[in-house]
Amino acid sequence: MMNPSKPQPKASIRSLLSYRPSFGKAKQGRLIRLSANEGALGASPHVYEALQAQALSPFRYPEVQDQQLNQAIAERYGLEASRILSSNGSDELISLITMAYLEPGDEVVMSQYAFLVIPQATRIAGGIVVQADDVDMVTNVDNLLAAVTPKTKILFLVNPNNPTGTMIEMDEVRRLHANLPPHILLVLDWAYAEYLDQSFSDEAARMVEAYDNVVMTRTFSKLHGLAGLRLGWAYCSPDLLTTLASIRGPFSVNQAAFLAGIAAVQDRDFQEQSVAHNKKWIAAMVPFLEQLGLQVIPSSTNFILFRFDETKGPSAQHASDFFASENILLRTMEPYGLGDCLRMSIGTDEEMAVVKDAFIRLMQSSSAS
Repeated sequence: MMNPSKPQPKASIRSLLSYRPSFGKAKQGRLIRLSANEGALGASPHVYEALQAQALSPFRYPEVQDQQLNQAIAERYGLEASRILSSNGSDELISLITMAYLEPGDEVVMSQYAFLVIPQATRIAGGIVVQADDVDMVTNVDNLLAAVTPKTKILFLVNPNNPTGTMIEMDEVRRLHANLPPHILLVLDWAYAEYLDQSFSDEAARMVEAYDNVVMTRTFSKLHGLAGLRLGWAYCSPDLLTTLASIRGPFSVNQAAFLAGIAAVQDRDFQEQSVAHNKKWIAAMVPFLEQLGLQVIPSSTNFILFRFDETKGPSAQHASDFFASENILLRTMEPYGLGDCLRMSIGTDEEMAVVKDAFIRLMQSSSAS
């Protein structure tokens, strides 16, 4: 083999298609960005108050706030603080898990339309991605189990799933776990769980407490509106926590994120307000989009995935371009193999009213042509 002319990354990195989300481009002016699944109402007012009231010391390492955040999370959700590990977004947890538990050639099982960070992290760690077919855009437990082989080390379950918005019930989650060998780590990516009844997350937490091979990952980026500060957390066994903490950067979460997270998780009134706002607009937009002739995928999240039939109307790309011209950004789905679909986050009342009007004009212009 000839000597390369410059430093070369390892093979698993060279072959990687990196996850760099594009939220779209619009013309200049007021922007309605519904392409990133951000919290529609932003962050709790208490978050801004906490950041303004607390004199941050940029030269100090954020040691104390770590434990304070873990305790606040534990009190809010009825968890054991000693099982909580904070992180620089839940993306970091996915990377830590794959780095810690994969040897080169090990397999990671996930659903057909799983969050794209998961296959990226798997390949970076030298693992092999194994995707199990969904059924009608819903994760299928039988297909996941059929994909397990002696080489499987991790199974990721994103539930509710991004980008489809669909979910499986906890009985199916328990059936999945019951049929996995104990050496396979089941990762419950519960990023959107806070849009559901808390019992859904409570049951997942009880699984974590009962079994050493289950970990639940959560985020502050969605309901809590802290996407820009990058804050997530894991709930897991003491052994798994020790393992992940040993390879996590010692100060991967900054002071501002810790303070914001504590204020956000303690503001139940704002959380309830955000959930109610989301439910209202999901309930309004699903029939609205269906009446326009779009196929809408049932959603248990803060976004809606819908499919275009260009034999009867505009294509997804044409619709995306039209909305961008109106300064409305929706998410295209080509990276998931869903080129005929768009994904739309729920926005504010004002934003959603503008979007509805734009949808009507889009469909009218398409029918006229």
